[in-house]
Amino acid sequence: MKNYEFSLSFKLRNVAQPFEELVESLGHYGCTDALVGIGHAGCIGLQFNREASSAEEALFSAIGDVLKAIPGAELVEAMPDRVGLSEVAQVAGVTRQNLRKLMMTHAFEFPAPLHSGSTSLWHLADLADWLVNHNNYQFESTMLEIASVTKQVNLLTSLKDIEPGFQQKLSRFQEGAGHSIFLN
Repeated sequence: MKNYEFSLSFKLRNVAQPFEELVESLGHYGCTDALVGIGHAGCIGLQFNREASSAEEALFSAIGDVLKAIPGAELVEAMPDRVGLSEVAQVAGVTRQNLRKLMMTHAFEFPAPLHSGSTSLWHLADLADWLVNHNNYQFESTMLEIASVTKQVNLLTSLKDIEPGFQQKLSRFQEGAGHSIFLN
């Protein structure tokens, strides 16, 4: 058994339910290993420190426990996943400037950001994997595992917003173009 640290954010349907009732229900359904907080109306965040045999088991059991405790809750995000260079530098034990230098000197190999701008964001799993494989950085194994699983959960969660038929339209476009718009 290993210990996994991660956070989950949920949108709630019943915003009128008192916080104490939510916490009591979460405890009843097995979330005694989580700190619970409400950031803004209609949402709840839980920071877990869960023991399990794998990151998938830890994350999936936590999501299941929350959904049993709060029927109708909708998973918004699992973390750690989307991060800036500062967060990765902190986890890696290096400076942000060190990571920025690696990004600039390995521009074509460095993982592409999810969002570019004044604050760029990456999947933690992608950056950590690249740093381990290209620069021999060391990360805690449970952090690497949970980052990989939270990335997959967030990608899957984002698919719920795809309009019906859009995937078929994209496939037809790609066939007409003779290639995929996605780089592998």
